Amino acid sequence: MKNIFKIIPLLIAFAFLIGCQDFNRPELGDYPEDSNPAGGPLKFYTAFNGTTTDVLMNAVDSIRANFPTANTTTATDGISGKGIQGGVGNFLSYAKPNDFAKTASSFTISFWQKHNGQTKNNALTNGPEYIFSFPAPADYHWSSGSMFLMFEGDNAKCAVKMLLVTGLADNGTASKTDTWLTWEGDGSIQGLLDNQWHHCAFVYDEKTSGLTFYKDGAPIGTKTWTGHGALGLVNDKINSMRIGCGPQGNADDKSDNWLASTWKGSLDQFRMYGTALSATEVNALFTGKK
Repeated sequence: MKNIFKIIPLLIAFAFLIGCQDFNRPELGDYPEDSNPAGGPLKFYTAFNGTTTDVLMNAVDSIRANFPTANTTTATDGISGKGIQGGVGNFLSYAKPNDFAKTASSFTISFWQKHNGQTKNNALTNGPEYIFSFPAPADYHWSSGSMFLMFEGDNAKCAVKMLLVTGLADNGTASKTDTWLTWEGDGSIQGLLDNQWHHCAFVYDEKTSGLTFYKDGAPIGTKTWTGHGALGLVNDKINSMRIGCGPQGNADDKSDNWLASTWKGSLDQFRMYGTALSATEVNALFTGKK
């Protein structure tokens, strides 16, 4: 019994010394945090980095584990890891752009693209090619779309055009407002389709009603949607989300329908934010190849 009383103080002292040792355990504040928690600014993101035999898994959206409903693109080397290669009738389709349309009053669309020269329609004559589109019911808007972005031209002179459709008419069907925010004609972009990877970002700020186009981290210019303010997409009028295809396209369409054309180049790191990123944040995506 006497030996027990001698041992207990030694055990207590040993426990105290152990508790005071630094075993490189991080403090609570040092644990890595989710950079984009649920409901955060990044609404949709796919890196196209999957290497499985399941093409749907290879293009999953990382924000909501939103798998595409179709993927007819092929894998290619991207700006960071893998990317996708488009072609006639080849594109990705998702059920929805998550909660982007419901929550975004400002937005940023960011991606990397690589394209060799003249854009072409699906009949392979000169025409536009689409980065993405939100197909809509045919009776909502003449384009059958709620929003889309297309490039049209060659490396010397490429028009960049974004269409946005917002609101409803009094009967609840036809579009109330649509607008084109474009860089075309004398404002077309040079050096965009030179078969090299280029980072593109489109930032809409509801405070200024301005859409700014960034190429490789540098602002190209701003187009103003005069007096518009908050974006106002109608989520119920978005039937799906497509990457690399116009709102009227399908896998069998080989026509010259400009609204059905698919992207013939490569894409990587597609992101949609529900906020207007700053110029510094856009540049960080470019320099980080994100």
